[in-house]
Amino acid sequence: MLAVRRAVVHCLADIDPDELVLVACSGGADSLALAAGASLSGRRLGAVVIDHALQADSGPAAAAAAAQCRSLGLEPVIVRRVEVGDRGGPEAAARAARYAMMRAVAAELGARALLLGHTLDDQAETVLLRLARGSGSRSLSAMAAVDGDLRRPLLELRRTTVRGACAEAGLIAHEDPHNADDRYARARLRHHGLPALVADLGDQVVVGLARSAASLRDDNEALDQWADGVDLEVTPHAVVADVAILQSLPQAVRRRVLRRMALAGGCPGAALTREHVVAVDRLLTRWRGQGPADLPGGVRAARESGSLVLRNTSGRHDAR
Repeated sequence: MLAVRRAVVHCLADIDPDELVLVACSGGADSLALAAGASLSGRRLGAVVIDHALQADSGPAAAAAAAQCRSLGLEPVIVRRVEVGDRGGPEAAARAARYAMMRAVAAELGARALLLGHTLDDQAETVLLRLARGSGSRSLSAMAAVDGDLRRPLLELRRTTVRGACAEAGLIAHEDPHNADDRYARARLRHHGLPALVADLGDQVVVGLARSAASLRDDNEALDQWADGVDLEVTPHAVVADVAILQSLPQAVRRRVLRRMALAGGCPGAALTREHVVAVDRLLTRWRGQGPADLPGGVRAARESGSLVLRNTSGRHDAR
């Protein structure tokens, strides 16, 4: 419990103790331990509990989680029920509904931040899942300890430590049946894939995966800062950059700039793939007088008089 408390204090060091911070509590062992550790930090703390309504006992489980948060002295404790759609699959849909509602509650209450109970083991699982999907370095940097309004104090603590804190506090955790359901990729990885890696390579593989994510995050921040320095001319109907300047950039930086140009031009972020960005990059690195590259959202990229121009031909500007 002392380790959890210290992690919370460190993660919130830049926030005034009198500002409200909400613990996102699912009723699971990790989030209950977070609530307990946070309650010992001397800060102004509340909690938000999301009922996904995906199991018959979800309502009582949410009420039990809220009651335990109140017993720890957290106030206010808000319980909200959400409707989970099907966009992106069940896991992604539940996550989107949960985060949207948590942020809505935080806005209503004027909370400065939301605390999430992700552990170092969760980070390792996220890295492996994204590796399997062929993600790039930005995605492989996984979860950040501080991500805008979201704070993850427990990212450097092992799951065993966090769950030990929950037991130490005498709290009763609810295990979501989805966490043991092999229909879900994360559950399969947690119970089969990652244990197999640990058996073959040793327990430090978990720490190594999380360390890799942290290193990639540092690299991505540096590359993003480099990309920030590239001048773009953005108008209501086009985004323009100088071809010579783009050609002078290292590929990793240049493709970041090209992705930003596509988004600024109106490409929906969810539809813009690496292949689209590579197609635009060929207009710079493999120029043979070829025609324009068509991108999602009615955006067209072409070379014009020494400039790379991305025009929105659809009349829509719904960049993500």
